[in-house]
Amino acid sequence: MSFSKKPVKGMTDFPPADMRLRESVLAEIKRTYAQYGFAQIETPCMEHIGNLTSKQGGDNEKLIFKVQKRGAALARAWESGDRDELVDNGLRYDLTVPLARFYANNKEQLPSPFRALQIGPVWRADQPAKGRFRQFVQCDIDVLGDATNLAEIELITATSKALSRVLSAAGIKEFTVNVNDRRILQAAALRAGFAEDEVGSALITLDKLDKIGFDGVRAELLENGTSEQVADAYLDLFRDAKRGTFSAAFCNRVDADGLEGISQNLDAIIAAAATLTDEGVYVEFNPTLVRGMGYYTGPIFEVTVDGLGISIAGGGRYDEMIGKFSGENVCACGFSIGFERIITMLKDAGVTSLGEAHDEGAVAFLIDGKTITWQRREALKQAQELRDQGRCVAVLPMRKNMKRQIQTLEAEGFTEFVKVYAD
Repeated sequence: MSFSKKPVKGMTDFPPADMRLRESVLAEIKRTYAQYGFAQIETPCMEHIGNLTSKQGGDNEKLIFKVQKRGAALARAWESGDRDELVDNGLRYDLTVPLARFYANNKEQLPSPFRALQIGPVWRADQPAKGRFRQFVQCDIDVLGDATNLAEIELITATSKALSRVLSAAGIKEFTVNVNDRRILQAAALRAGFAEDEVGSALITLDKLDKIGFDGVRAELLENGTSEQVADAYLDLFRDAKRGTFSAAFCNRVDADGLEGISQNLDAIIAAAATLTDEGVYVEFNPTLVRGMGYYTGPIFEVTVDGLGISIAGGGRYDEMIGKFSGENVCACGFSIGFERIITMLKDAGVTSLGEAHDEGAVAFLIDGKTITWQRREALKQAQELRDQGRCVAVLPMRKNMKRQIQTLEAEGFTEFVKVYAD
């Protein structure tokens, strides 16, 4: 058998010049996320197959690189004739499932809320294309244990800041953070006539709207067994639906119970994030944004650059995943940067390195739950100003036992605390 000097299809080698660019981008991303108080962790590249096939990963579960059992265990599986028993592990297809397992296993030793940074390779048996590989790096930040919309605001703001700093090297000054809520999408599907157990499949199909258009989505819905009446009623909700600052108009079109509070929360996230991001960063409600992962339970977000036709970052709230590991649900929200696509954009622009960056400081803003909107926004603006000066700043909900909260934060390296109370 001859040796092959080429890497496996969908995977690539990185010579020194490529590594200089990649490492400089990673350094800038880490620097930015550290300024927002995120602490780096690492999880194994391989996960239990049951964790990866729990119907949480959407279409990505069809793309798992599965790992067979070894030795006598593999022989017994062959003898049983049950081919499903041949596999016990798989390469992770994202960093969120491993994080949920990690948190469930280490919760008692971690601060609450826990702000995690995780950077590492993931694997998907996808069809390779420019900027899309079978092995690629993801850069994730997550906030675990925070039920308030401070989590979403901080995630959007931090990721936007990281992208602004990195993409500016390629002359890209503008991009859009598209925002939606999974519950709005579910309400729309139910309103159109889908049964509860059909909603997930309908959303997976709607997620392809940007690629195959309304006619393609309708054809796939019909192919999956949806009636013409339901398919047309569903798509009519999204035809001519407007993107922008507020979600109320679309929610009024859906006209379902419970959407008013969801819409108000989403609009508050958009309004706050829009005031904290750099010039050229647009934060907008997008009614057709779906995100393919089945584990999202609330607000979702995705970053796009006009003219590219692809997303470069995405995430959302997934409050029910950790409970599948620990038996107790934990509020969770995350944002992931598509690192390889960013690198491709920089290389296309002739960028070879971002240079070195430095940071300093560690400040925690503790927000009393009784504060009103303008007080929270003012605190967020102050935190942003400190970050722009190079300080590490985390904005956190104030706990009842604030003394213990401060002790925990001091152990994490925070030395200054700004307490924001209601007037």
